[in-house]
Amino acid sequence: MSSPLDGNGAVPGDRSPLRARVAIDLGAESCRVSLLRWQGDRPAIELVHRIPNGPVHADGSLRWPFDKILAGLEDGLRKAANAAPEGIASIAVDGWAVDYVRLGKDGQPLANPHCYRDERTLATKEAADREAPPEWAFAHAGAQPLRINTVYQLLADPAEGIDPHAPWINLPEYVLYRLGGRRIAEYTNATHTGLVDIATGDWSEELLTRLDLPRDAFPPIVPAGTVIGKLTGPLAQLPAFRDTDLIVPACHDTASAIAGIQSDLDGTAYICSGTWSLVGTLIPAPITSREAMDAGFTNQGAASDGFCFHTNVNGMWILKQCLETWRQAGRTWEFPELIALAAGRNDFPGTVNVDAPPLMLDGNMPALLNEQLRSNGHAAIDEVPGNDALFARVIFESLAARYATALRSLEHMLNNSIRRLHILGGGSLNQLLTRLTAERTGLPVETGNVESSTVGNFAVQMAAAEARGGPLHREAVRRWARELCENPECGVVNAVNAD
Repeated sequence: MSSPLDGNGAVPGDRSPLRARVAIDLGAESCRVSLLRWQGDRPAIELVHRIPNGPVHADGSLRWPFDKILAGLEDGLRKAANAAPEGIASIAVDGWAVDYVRLGKDGQPLANPHCYRDERTLATKEAADREAPPEWAFAHAGAQPLRINTVYQLLADPAEGIDPHAPWINLPEYVLYRLGGRRIAEYTNATHTGLVDIATGDWSEELLTRLDLPRDAFPPIVPAGTVIGKLTGPLAQLPAFRDTDLIVPACHDTASAIAGIQSDLDGTAYICSGTWSLVGTLIPAPITSREAMDAGFTNQGAASDGFCFHTNVNGMWILKQCLETWRQAGRTWEFPELIALAAGRNDFPGTVNVDAPPLMLDGNMPALLNEQLRSNGHAAIDEVPGNDALFARVIFESLAARYATALRSLEHMLNNSIRRLHILGGGSLNQLLTRLTAERTGLPVETGNVESSTVGNFAVQMAAAEARGGPLHREAVRRWARELCENPECGVVNAVNAD
């Protein structure tokens, strides 16, 4: 058993009870505030507050309602304070990448942040590709040159009258900034911008010059586990929040999720299954070949060392958009019921390319799926109430097929075999998709913690407390993830075999 450390690095015998910790996980569908408290010398995680989330259309743009998110997070932090009279040692925030807030001279946001799915980057990516061709940008930055990347969003801001010199900050780091921290960019999150030199780990001066992006708008990059200040403001007046550190974990939720895997990843691929499905593995050095770019893979910083090498697959976004279409038609579904009905629909007409551009946008998703079915030579599905589960089966079959092709590409680039799969995130609860994935890939599949990003967030906080300002050690992060997941209250791991 590890020695749980409090915020000052003391061992358990020095005082009791040990102080709690808070993890905030920003998700595209919900934002969560979780509390880690000690049951004797064992950590236990409790979800104390959940805030529904989703992009909204406003003034011709697709944006995140971040003012409402911040208000909800304050409610969650007050609940955490009330639940932890022993005090809270630290708060850390992870979330989705690429989106950001622009700040005015008063340090306040100029507007609610755009959602990465907004189409404003279509033109800026085309223009940027002429100055920094995709193959060059990939070799230089290691990030797949997707139009959702921060780089193309920053380039779109001037067309909306935004000063390109206005400081910006990614969303998880912005929450910590609002709580009293410094304006920084955490390394795992910065690598998703498409603007980090993969060789140096810092902002690429060459990319900034080529694209005429002002360096003074960029925050400094710091590693995961860095303490960036103390909680200040009204919340700091609560007894539980006196002397509370603000820590950047692996601010990108996927890097946090990978940090939350408790088992050895040797020979293992992961699928982070949520709005997006990220399929890949950990590697010690980046792979920036043309083959990797063409296969849609990207190199993103890991929590301690190495890189998360994965491809972005369109995920539960497709089903979420179907559910919204059906809701507007008066049909609401509980997810388990829909999955159970889909399991019995073996009469599905075929699969689609889940990464087809039309399926990335919001809209009437059943109609868009039918267009893709027809373009693949399959029969369309009648858009009637009795066929909702049939659409769901097409989505799950198509995702499993895409996972299989992604894994074959991964094995080829690694020149090594994948021996097992680890599925984490919300999709790990979908037993039908897990079974179909095992069948399509021929690999044993284990499903991890549905809140793996939160587990990884806490694991980094604990490893950072041990490091006492020094660099994080992967072994320490993995050990804390294992200890957190060994507690039944923190989740379980189930295995599904291909046979």
